[in-house]
Amino acid sequence: MKFVDEVSIRVKAGDGGNGCMSFRREKFIENGGPNGGDGGDGGSIYMMADENLNTLVDYRYTRHFDAERGSNGGSTDCTGKKGEDLILRVPVGTTVIDSATQEVIGDLTKAGQKLMVVQGGWHGLGNTRFKSSTNRAPRQTTPGKPGEQRDLKLEMKVLADVGLLGLPNAGKSTFIRSVSAAKPKVADYPFTTLVPNLGVVSVDRWKSFVIADIPGLIEGASDGAGLGIRFLKHLARTRLLLHLVDMAPLDDSSAPDAAEVIVNELIKFSPSLAERDRWLVLNKCDQILEEEHEERVKEVVERLQWEGPVYVISAIAKEGTERLTRDIMRYLEDRADRLANDPAYKEELADLDQRIEDEARAQLQALDDKRALRRSGVKSVHDIGDDDWDEEDVDDEDGPEIIYVRD
Repeated sequence: MKFVDEVSIRVKAGDGGNGCMSFRREKFIENGGPNGGDGGDGGSIYMMADENLNTLVDYRYTRHFDAERGSNGGSTDCTGKKGEDLILRVPVGTTVIDSATQEVIGDLTKAGQKLMVVQGGWHGLGNTRFKSSTNRAPRQTTPGKPGEQRDLKLEMKVLADVGLLGLPNAGKSTFIRSVSAAKPKVADYPFTTLVPNLGVVSVDRWKSFVIADIPGLIEGASDGAGLGIRFLKHLARTRLLLHLVDMAPLDDSSAPDAAEVIVNELIKFSPSLAERDRWLVLNKCDQILEEEHEERVKEVVERLQWEGPVYVISAIAKEGTERLTRDIMRYLEDRADRLANDPAYKEELADLDQRIEDEARAQLQALDDKRALRRSGVKSVHDIGDDDWDEEDVDDEDGPEIIYVRD
């Protein structure tokens, strides 16, 4: 199935049915009076989160959705039938945005959660509604109100506890295969994952967490190079980031350079996302001599001025992976306990999550605008005199004492 995580659709709620003008006409009943019924309300359109879906491909080619119109009222005080509501099922983790205003209408983060995106039109009134002691034969009716219409943008972000960052061929797919039952493609030749992959890591019988592997980044990704940064948004809702670095790259690049590229691209995409808890994982330790481990690790740590633990592993040989997964599980449990007992910490994380969402959306929108300008023939965004396209440089902060963790 094709992976689609962004679509634009148009939704139109049903119009309300018109009111009926009718008078009672029966044998032996003189001046029967009005008996026109009201119309039916138009159907509304809802979005519902469905845990069985993992892509928005259903909305890739069908873009317009209309709810049912309410029926007109009838004689003998018959009310028109209400239009059927339309429920559009989307994956859990879908954000619904109004394309015209960029307003976030809602965020569907739980299975079964429903969100009304457009409301059906109100029914029209029949002439029975207007009868009175002074108006015994009313000929007034009202038409049904039109249903709401909106252009929507749907953005899906995978829901995972842990997200993987790294250059192509850093071993992210191999890592997720070694610690979970997920089977992303791996091979003995260089290539990059094209779509995000999710895996469930079972630590103990009743303890597990979800890990997400996104396509690898390259230098210049924040400016649209390679697959760009469109998949970085999937890390916005993770609780912990694992930065995988290849200790034995096939080309002439060095591990410190590779690590620095990812950090720079992450900061350009969202400085707040760079503030998320992040661990350094140096992979493919089986491909270098053991006496070289310390020196290679020291080079990366000193280049990045790293904060937090450093793990040296071999994903393909499953060396160090068990300890890493157990430490992740312990971290997630401690984090959950602190969220439950520390309101200040909970508020701090909520603020960070909101800043990440805002920065990611602004960055992706700016990138879309740049691409639209290129397609229109504008050679540079500065040709239109807009200085806001300049991206601010974010200086790395000096970190505290570095902790080196290793089996």
